[in-house]
Amino acid sequence: MMVSVFIDGAARGNPGPGGLGVVIYKNGEENPIREIKGFLGVTTNNQAEYMALIRALEELRKFPVKEAKIYSDSQLLIRQMNGEYRVRHENLIPLYEKAIKIVERIPRITFHFIRREKNKKADKLANMGIDEA
Repeated sequence: MMVSVFIDGAARGNPGPGGLGVVIYKNGEENPIREIKGFLGVTTNNQAEYMALIRALEELRKFPVKEAKIYSDSQLLIRQMNGEYRVRHENLIPLYEKAIKIVERIPRITFHFIRREKNKKADKLANMGIDEA
């Protein structure tokens, strides 16, 4: 199965109450096969982005995924996952390392930056996650 995954993490206040949003589509299908929202507690925007990625990757392990395309409006996360930027912040290193361990189990995975306007559904879910607190 090939999937496209849209992720977003948000924190109101940075740091502040955080939420995550994940939308998973089977390639070629218009309706998502999974939508996830969640409250994260107090976090930074960048931590919330990584938590959204980890939640999405964990969800993908439930499917027979052969190829995944991950889309995020966080340039930092995408560039770090693509190896273009080093992860330097001590709060992000453990999250990055956890994500990499899961990524290694997915046969083909790519990371892509998208503009915020193209990530509205994941953004809405992340904000709904914050509102659940």
